Amino acid sequence: MVTGAANSAMMEESKLTCFQQRHLVNCMKRGDAFPVHCYPTSSREPEFPKPVSPKIILTTSLCGRPHLRPAEICRAGNAYIREKFKPQATRDIEKEKERLQNILATGKDKVEKKTQKKPVKVEETVPEVDRFDELVNEIQDRQNFLSEMKALGQSKTYQGIIQTEISQKLREMETIDKQRTAELKGAIAKSFNTSIKHDNRSTGQVDQ
Repeated sequence: MVTGAANSAMMEESKLTCFQQRHLVNCMKRGDAFPVHCYPTSSREPEFPKPVSPKIILTTSLCGRPHLRPAEICRAGNAYIREKFKPQATRDIEKEKERLQNILATGKDKVEKKTQKKPVKVEETVPEVDRFDELVNEIQDRQNFLSEMKALGQSKTYQGIIQTEISQKLREMETIDKQRTAELKGAIAKSFNTSIKHDNRSTGQVDQ
């Protein structure tokens, strides 16, 4: 068991106040258990201040009476500056007249759009080349070539080949137009006869 001297020594070491020491001695005399908390001046628990609920402050928007701002503040905040006039797009007077005329005439507000006709593409007609004329041009080309060779003194080398090609062209021309072919044959024969006579004369002069 703990004696009174030991208890007093322990209380002095614990640095308890006089009130705390008396309270513990009384508990020992009564045989009560030591308290968990023992405040320095009183055995009652100290009363802490109750939390104060914040006051609700009504703003100007919640009040029934609106708060008016002074005129100087309004002038400083550009409250008296008027918005600049911005002109809107004006309507076309001629179109409005046409619209009213259509309403009076037909009772309809919508104007029917005139369908524009697409330009018709004119196909260029390529004239057909006459085969008979083509053959005439081919014969003429061969005659010109032969005359050039005569000027160079080489007509005998190409004369047989040219005559064969011309006769083939003439046979094809007869199947197209016999009358025109007969006339062309006469002209070709005359040109060949004159060319042959000219060649004979030139060769005779060379022999002399």
